[in-house]
This record gives sequence, C-alpha cells and structure tokens, in this order.
Amino acid sequence: MIFIFPIDSNETKKFLSRIYNDVSKDLFGVGTTMLKVTVDENIITIQAKHRRSQRSAVLEGEVPNLKQEVDFHLSLLYKKKLMQKLNGETEWNLEAVLRDYDSATQFAFTNIVLKQK
Repeated sequence: MIFIFPIDSNETKKFLSRIYNDVSKDLFGVGTTMLKVTVDENIITIQAKHRRSQRSAVLEGEVPNLKQEVDFHLSLLYKKKLMQKLNGETEWNLEAVLRDYDSATQFAFTNIVLKQK
C-alpha cells in the first residue's frame, strides 16, 4: 500500500504510528508505551516514550559511557530504518528525518521533514 496525501488525516497518523512502532519492534523487540503524531505543514512530529530494556539498564549501571554510545548509534539506525520504511511505503518527498532521544526518561521526538512543493 503506497500512502499519498492528505498528510494531516487520522488515517495517516495511524499509519505513521504503526510504522514507528514497527521500527521499534525491529530494533528493540518491543513497541512504545506512548505515541503521539502531529502534523504542522511540512513537518511531522512523533512523540514517543520507549520501554527501558534490561540490557540497557545493566549497561547504564556498569558502563554508562558505553550505554550512551550505544544509544547514539541506535538512534542513527532508527532514523535510517524509519526513512527506508517511509520511502518504501509512501510517495512523500522526504527531506530529512531528525530524532532526539533522552535515555534518562526514554522519551524520543522525531521530526520528519517533507520537501515543500
């Protein structure tokens, strides 16, 4: 199924929630505990609260610098996989996928920037 505009619809927001959770399940084995999608012109924002994995908690307690390094690389991989899925399942003209993740709270904010026509 290829997704086409309108971008700001409930169906599109459900689609984006599913895609985001699919990437989370692929990388971490679990989905999110909270997920909210908003659209403002050409920017889609996904707010998510992730679950803390047992491995992550162990690393944080034993080797905090390694935990931070792993979180950084997983966030890069998350963006890459999300962009691949969106390119494969939509006809949207994506300009960038930006993501900020806070390991202390497990919150992530992802912005998907669409090229303006």
